[in-house]
Amino acid sequence: MGELILVRHGETAWSLSGQHTSYTDLPMTERGESEARSLAPLLGDRRIGLTLVSPMARARRTAELAGLDGLRATPDLREWNYGGYEGITTAEIHRTRPGWDLWTDGTVPGPDGRPGESPADVGHRADRVLTEALEGLRSGDDVALVSHAHFLRVLTARYLGLAPAAGALFHLSTGTVSRLGMEHDRPVITAWNLALPESVLRAERQKENAARPARP
Repeated sequence: MGELILVRHGETAWSLSGQHTSYTDLPMTERGESEARSLAPLLGDRRIGLTLVSPMARARRTAELAGLDGLRATPDLREWNYGGYEGITTAEIHRTRPGWDLWTDGTVPGPDGRPGESPADVGHRADRVLTEALEGLRSGDDVALVSHAHFLRVLTARYLGLAPAAGALFHLSTGTVSRLGMEHDRPVITAWNLALPESVLRAERQKENAARPARP
């Protein structure tokens, strides 16, 4: 049986600033694109039979730069819908709502039909993704899921048989690979938050910049 390969997209301006980003379709930063490219060697020796991708541009671009192909856009892989907290940091939310915790309180409705989501809402989406992904694992190949931090943390909790709020226990950085598998018929985390060292990323960005044609 294969493993679930979890890929978080590369850095965006809002992931860098800590602003909640779900339905705002931001591009990756230059560093984020370097992070995405650096995932290729971490995925190159995996036999991936199915790749499910969030429909957001930052996730699809990450999958492409990481060398994944045969991408299938899956709306359930979208990030936690932050509703009225979209674009706002946790520190800003605490100014008017001290003690607020995404993992237990969820979010509030926002404009333009953005209802926000509770932990249970996100958990239901994660369960649907897991049903499809686990079916894909029956082939013996891995299944890659390219998505967003909070959603993948909830999905990990649900895979392990935990409540959605237990996703709070699993920190997940931008531009990383994690793996979920089995040990003695028990679901386990087999690798978490894998990425190339920052020094390697800096060197790659320097090479990319040097290769660009000079401006006239």
